[in-house]
Amino acid sequence: MAKISSVERNKKRERMAKQQQGKRARLKAIVMNRDSSPEDRFEAALKLAEMPRNGSKVRVRLRCELTGRPRGNYRKFKVCRNKLRELASLGQIPGMVKSSW
Repeated sequence: MAKISSVERNKKRERMAKQQQGKRARLKAIVMNRDSSPEDRFEAALKLAEMPRNGSKVRVRLRCELTGRPRGNYRKFKVCRNKLRELASLGQIPGMVKSSW
């Protein structure tokens, strides 16, 4: 089990990223637009830099929903490899069977 503070920090980042998604997208569009004036682009870049870093989507870490483990996660299930195998063995994941040869 991961530290509770790490899991909570990641949840806070997810909330902030979702909340600031629209504003960041608008500012990035202004910065990337070559047709706008350099002053407007520079001003938008400064506003973007002033925003909290944890509001960025890339700061969010994929963690296991059950244990909070930061590594070895499957995006499709949002579960780490250990719990995925455990759930598959118990038959909790439809269509997934443990291979044997």
